Amino acid sequence: MRRSTAWIAGGAVAAAAASGAAALVLGGGSGADGSSGEGDRPPSTAKVVRTDLVQSKTVDGRLDYAQRRGVSSAVEGTVTVAADTGATVTRGQALYELDDKPVTLLYGQIPMFREMKPGDRGSDVLQLERNLRDLGYGAGLYVDPRYDAATAAAVKSWQKSLNRTPTGKVGKGDVVFQPDRVRVVSSDAGAAEQVGPDTKVLTVASTKPVVRAQLDEGDVSLTSKGTTVKVTLASGRTAPGSVAGTVRPEASGDGPSEGSEDGITVEVTLDGGRSAVSGEDTRATVNVMFVSESRKNVLAVPVEAVVALRGEHGGYGLEIVAGRSTRMVRVETGMTADGTIEVSGAGLREGMTVGVAEQ
Repeated sequence: MRRSTAWIAGGAVAAAAASGAAALVLGGGSGADGSSGEGDRPPSTAKVVRTDLVQSKTVDGRLDYAQRRGVSSAVEGTVTVAADTGATVTRGQALYELDDKPVTLLYGQIPMFREMKPGDRGSDVLQLERNLRDLGYGAGLYVDPRYDAATAAAVKSWQKSLNRTPTGKVGKGDVVFQPDRVRVVSSDAGAAEQVGPDTKVLTVASTKPVVRAQLDEGDVSLTSKGTTVKVTLASGRTAPGSVAGTVRPEASGDGPSEGSEDGITVEVTLDGGRSAVSGEDTRATVNVMFVSESRKNVLAVPVEAVVALRGEHGGYGLEIVAGRSTRMVRVETGMTADGTIEVSGAGLREGMTVGVAEQ
């Protein structure tokens, strides 16, 4: 996996100064400025700029959908119509067909664990009746946990619309309950395949797009929920997002290699939701930039311009170049990113020329 890093730790300022970013002595006094003659001009110069600084780490990632999970057959049978990979299935539509009959998606948290018939009671019955009502079969139906004659009548009407035998009972393998509409990630059992209880027929996920990327163990600070992320999609479009959390590696991809890598798999939600990835190739690699810190509209110079000041007060300075003369000004340093460091100090202005040490 390709990774590019744009990190400079706070201690890099001292390291840069110690390794050649000048060593001018300010006599040990507390004054802000010192001057030097023409023979002490720096080997090169740079401008003080006003800019935005960003500490970030960029890795490869890929588009996916949240809450990926397998759907198994509840009964034995032959798959006559396989699941349509990539399709979005909503309430009342078929996920696949078993023995030439649709296995229908209904909404609810309780799985289909039994045949439902007149005389039954329970939360699963209440869940079924809510779906019948929302599908338009609720005339005369009082939605409650009892499977009574009105429930059976509504089921028969619904079964006729599906070309099922109108028994008034809902078989264990007739429906699949999911919390909401789903996207078919993969068809795990093709047409003509025999399936039975606990045989995975398809893999589904929510319709909420996410990006999954892998970070090193040392990047745990970037996995905090809400960390700002910028995703560059295969088309070149950029989509802002944020870290939703971490997921198990084996849940983030179809191949075995991703789950075997060391690191942390991070799930990123996109601010634009489904519209953010409309028309994108979901198999393509995307570019994921995690932003740990940013500073807007600050003065900055190359790190090599910062001078370690000796003497009683120490600190850091910049060698200001004006014409053929130079002077040293004391500065406060801030955030670093991409070889640039934030600086501030009395009299420091955008556009000033500063000395830069040889590298």
